[in-house]
Amino acid sequence: MKKARAAVERRCRKQASSQAGRKKHALGSSQAKPSTPDGLAKPQEEVVLQASVSPYHLFRDAAEVTVFRESLLSWYDQEKRDLPWRRRAKGEVDLDRRAYAVWVSEVMLQQTQVATVINYYTRWMQKWPTLQDLASASLEEVNQLWAGLGYYSRGRRLQEGARKVVEELGGHVPRTAETLQQLLPGVGRYTAGAIASIAFGQATGVVDGNVVRVLCRVRAIGADASSTLVSQQLWSLAQQLVDPARPGDFNQAAMELGATVCTPQHPLCSQCPVQSLCRAHQRVEREQLLMSQSLPGSLDVEECAPNTGQCQLCAPPTEPWDQTLGVANFPRKASRRPPREECSAICVLEQPRAVGDARILLVQRPNSGLLAGLWEFPSVTVAPSGQCQRKALLQELRSWARPLPASHLQHLGQVVHTFSHIKLTYQVYGLALEGQTPVTTPSGARWLTREEFHTAAVSTAMKKVFRVYEGQQPGTYKSSRRSQVSIPASRKRPSPGQQTLDSFFQPHIPTDASSLNSAAQ
Repeated sequence: MKKARAAVERRCRKQASSQAGRKKHALGSSQAKPSTPDGLAKPQEEVVLQASVSPYHLFRDAAEVTVFRESLLSWYDQEKRDLPWRRRAKGEVDLDRRAYAVWVSEVMLQQTQVATVINYYTRWMQKWPTLQDLASASLEEVNQLWAGLGYYSRGRRLQEGARKVVEELGGHVPRTAETLQQLLPGVGRYTAGAIASIAFGQATGVVDGNVVRVLCRVRAIGADASSTLVSQQLWSLAQQLVDPARPGDFNQAAMELGATVCTPQHPLCSQCPVQSLCRAHQRVEREQLLMSQSLPGSLDVEECAPNTGQCQLCAPPTEPWDQTLGVANFPRKASRRPPREECSAICVLEQPRAVGDARILLVQRPNSGLLAGLWEFPSVTVAPSGQCQRKALLQELRSWARPLPASHLQHLGQVVHTFSHIKLTYQVYGLALEGQTPVTTPSGARWLTREEFHTAAVSTAMKKVFRVYEGQQPGTYKSSRRSQVSIPASRKRPSPGQQTLDSFFQPHIPTDASSLNSAAQ
């Protein structure tokens, strides 16, 4: 037991004593740095960054980089998933069409799982196979197809980018990551790098959530991955590692590894092609060795600690090693600010006896802000306490249709939906109208049949609201971690007769489903 402890301590002391020489080597090396958006060299702070980082977290020689590239690409060639955007990009000879195919997939895959994207991508490319097709589409059509995919500004910016390429760039997509990021709206550093490497073969690295996880584990980076310093180092590592002969395949391989093997929880380390280079795996083995030798806990010595001060890529002392997590100790989970909470009173206003079929009223949101330009049931922001909720909602409803009998407005339940930064609680009301007196419909409002509603571009949250109105989900319904539907348990599903209002009337208003179906989410 004493021999094992001594061996580990000698190795750590030896490594710590060589830090100064390694720093000199790191600063003098020709390691590639991520280029800035304008193509200029990194400022002096890049040198400071390198000086504050232990070489333990770097790839110190070309042989190590070569092994990493070859191992990862060999694994990718055998194990990669068959995905529609990969097939399309591989088989497309025209560079602009290839770039467009990659562009659409990368935008859709942001914050969205592959399984969800496949169907959306297939339908999108069938409807708009070229940039010119997308540029000529209406925003309403784009919103309709994007409905349910979330983060709806992505679709709008994608079309804005297509129009800029067609109208201002002669139909040609910029060929480098730098110009892609500079010229195209909604294209950030990651998306630009993915398009440039996959479509045009530019040797530029990319860093997304999967790559962050892979690199943090391979180089045992325990500091906050969202910090500026760590982010810069991850981009530097990605640029150093990318294979100049197959940059697109390499970047996809790194993302594939993070998505299928080096997963957030329960990673499949035994199937990892770069396990021999993984410092997180080495740390696990070291901890297991100490445990097997019955030593009184792991040594409180960071293998990468420089002679003076704490390495800025190591986990802080307040984040001790967790034996139960193994390699999942990396990367460190960043603390997230909880979403702000808002409350909205919303009403499904229906003409149950309209000529032809019952119709419901939808109104269009403003062209900026959350869910910009999409369609929803009439609503108003209210205080969470619920005071004056009915009064405020009735006032809003009267701006769209009148007269309204206040006594027939019924509270039906609530829907809680979390957007990226807002936790929004919808207090759901219902009001069924009947009669034949004409009702004026202002601009920005449409009446749709129920069938048209279900095929329209409305948000997932609106579909949950309508579900409450229909009374099809008693109790509490959960379809995902992001939304929740609640209906009072005492409320029985009303019969058609109970839903009608004898004291009110509603005329038939011609629908305009073609313009609405494409505008909502």
